[in-house]
Amino acid sequence: MTTNAELQARKENAIARGQGTLAPVYVERAENAELWDVEGKRYIDFGSGIAVGNTGHVHPKVTAAVQEQIQKFSHTCVMVTPYEVAVELAEKLNELAPGNTPKKTTFVTTGAEAVENCVKIARAHTGRRGVIAFNGGFHGRTNLAMALTGKITPYKNLFGPFPGDVFHAPFPAEALGVSVKDSLKGLETLFKVDIAPTDVAAIIVEPVQGEGGFYPAPNEFLQALRKLCDEHGIMLIIDEIQSGFARTGKFFAAEHAGVEADLMTSAKGIAGGFPIAAVIGKAEVMDAPLPGGLGGTYGGSPIGCAAALAVIDVIKEENLVERANQIGALFKERLVAMQRDHADVIGEIRADRGAMIAMELVKEGDNEQPNAELPGKLVAKAHEKGLVLLSCGYRGNVIRFLPALTISDELINEGLDILAECLAELA
Repeated sequence: MTTNAELQARKENAIARGQGTLAPVYVERAENAELWDVEGKRYIDFGSGIAVGNTGHVHPKVTAAVQEQIQKFSHTCVMVTPYEVAVELAEKLNELAPGNTPKKTTFVTTGAEAVENCVKIARAHTGRRGVIAFNGGFHGRTNLAMALTGKITPYKNLFGPFPGDVFHAPFPAEALGVSVKDSLKGLETLFKVDIAPTDVAAIIVEPVQGEGGFYPAPNEFLQALRKLCDEHGIMLIIDEIQSGFARTGKFFAAEHAGVEADLMTSAKGIAGGFPIAAVIGKAEVMDAPLPGGLGGTYGGSPIGCAAALAVIDVIKEENLVERANQIGALFKERLVAMQRDHADVIGEIRADRGAMIAMELVKEGDNEQPNAELPGKLVAKAHEKGLVLLSCGYRGNVIRFLPALTISDELINEGLDILAECLAELA
């Protein structure tokens, strides 16, 4: 039997160290919200491949759709000899995107590509250069996406220089002491000292910051951004890569604020683990680039399109939008109970955006004293006990929970029992 340790040694010799490993656990098989490693140990998965497996591992309907497509063909390039599954998926995404304005879609392969294409489209439509992002935001690991990302380590460290004409403003987060008013004032300051609003092509924002710490953008903030963009002819890009596809108790998180984006990114949960990403936007805006200006060899993979169509069906048939809210409520109840037992280390709990849940770890019960040492220990201890956890955060002190939306209450409670054990041992 191959062991995790043996595979980790091989990995360290064969794969660049920059592509790190959260835990040396090598998966052999998975089902719904459970994993089994090469040594036969079982894990409850509270990460879902970073919000990719919203419909669970190896969902039978998604698997069947992929198998059916593979029997036909796996690739022709949608820009060379296209196929119906891509057209059908674009039609469905256009229908699902928030707002009444007619929409169009373009397909790429990764979230970072989707972000970069949003910027390209916004610049083509407006004829402007500047892009504004927010502190703590994460938009990908390619060069322009790194410039937009609002956190240095580990994403930007050693990789500069980055493209110009990218600016950052404060993101409103109560736990960080930044109000909506502070953030809007930061934008006002940018317009006075760095770039005129008439020179800004786009503002990009996550409706719930992902890597930044699962801070939800207040509804009034997103509404204020929409108004600001309308006033100045700026394109509003809403990055739904981690928050989309029922994760937050709406199909897209921007629906919580009733805001329609000019351009929207989608990836991660779109296809149950098969690589595909998309930009969905207002038709007039999307058509700004000339033919050939958008695309990519693997963009709109027929396998990914087939998987995504099945994922949309599963979300509707199994009512996973509402299930996300039920999951969030159960997590909140259990985490608040743990907070009472460990008030010195558990700070703010964020569980009001469906199954995109976070727990701040602090020192002496003070949210202004982030505990950046405990998350790594907690994640490692959880893995030892058979629970997959993820950490994140602008200050490195957040545990995030991203269970499959198909997970059972019994499995949630079992996983949270393990978390409680880990906290008792470490805190």
